[in-house]
Parts: sequence; structure tokens; C-alpha cells
Amino acid sequence: MISWTNLKHRLCIALLLGAASMQAAVAAPVLSMSATPNPATQGSTIGLDVAVADIADLYGYQFTLSFDAALFQATGGAESGFLQGGGATVFDAGMLDNTAGTISFAYASLLGAVPGVSGSGKLAHFSFDVIGSGAGLFSLSDVLFLDSGFGDLAPQVQDLTVQAVPEPSALWLFGIALAGVGVLRRRVG
Repeated sequence: MISWTNLKHRLCIALLLGAASMQAAVAAPVLSMSATPNPATQGSTIGLDVAVADIADLYGYQFTLSFDAALFQATGGAESGFLQGGGATVFDAGMLDNTAGTISFAYASLLGAVPGVSGSGKLAHFSFDVIGSGAGLFSLSDVLFLDSGFGDLAPQVQDLTVQAVPEPSALWLFGIALAGVGVLRRRVG
């Protein structure tokens, strides 16, 4: 026969295991980026969206966006509507440095004593001119997410690679030049 004390211990262990499995089932928020278009043509402009998924009670955020300055030049940024769904906000698109390839400390916050926003959505939108060709990495650092009680929310951060391809006219000219070299070679040989 099981004693009352053993039954209480087993029940506590079962409750703790159940709570632990519930915590594991809750997805951690994810901070990610997407670029349109990707791949992008040299000489064109891309739009880069910074988005969050599966966040609970987001009151404010900040991040630094780094990019390959040999391939891309930042032209500006704007707040997207996700955080504004919770009320009035303050937003700053950060400090652009096209030499270093950074947009430092972009941030937004709700104003006043309001609950944070939960769910998934776009936080900010940035525009870039494509000035080179190759694979360029976009990454986020200095990430700080706060809930309405100013507690830290720790999202998983995902980087993004954008492929910048040469202008079609440059490829066409390169092809013509190669054909010309081939013709000259046959004449000389």
C-alpha cells in the first residue's frame, strides 16, 4: 500500500515533469529577416524586412543590422506595423554607416502603461541599393527585446544571405567580349 507521503511526492514529481514538458512545448520567439527580391540585380534596390515570430508581450526592442558594404548601401528605414498594434510607439531607424556596413541601434517602444504585443509580424523595413555582385550576409547583433514589465525576452536570431547578381547588360557585354576574343584567336592562329 502506498503511503500518503509517497503519493504526495509522486504527484509533485508528476506535476514538475508536466510543467517542464509544457515549457519545452512553448516555442522560443524568432527574430528573422527577408529580402525582396532575392536574388537581387546589381543597380536595383532591395527591401529588407526584420520580423519576429511567436513573441509574447513585446513592449520594446533594439538591434544593430550589419551588411556587406561592398555589395549593399543602406538608404533608409521605417517602422512596420507589428508593435504599433499595441498603441502609440516611438521609433528610430538607427545610425547608418555605409562604410562599416552597419545600421546601429535601431529601436522602437510602445508608450505608456500598456500591455505588450503578442504574435508574429514585421518590426522594421530597410531599403538598400545593390552596388556589387556576390553573396552578402545580413546579420543582427546587440539584440534587446523587453516585455511590458521590462523583463528580457530572448529571441533566436537568424541571419540572411542575399545573392547580388550582375546587371544583365554587363553579362551580355561580357559574353560579346568573350566571343570577340574567340574570333580574334581563330584569325591569329
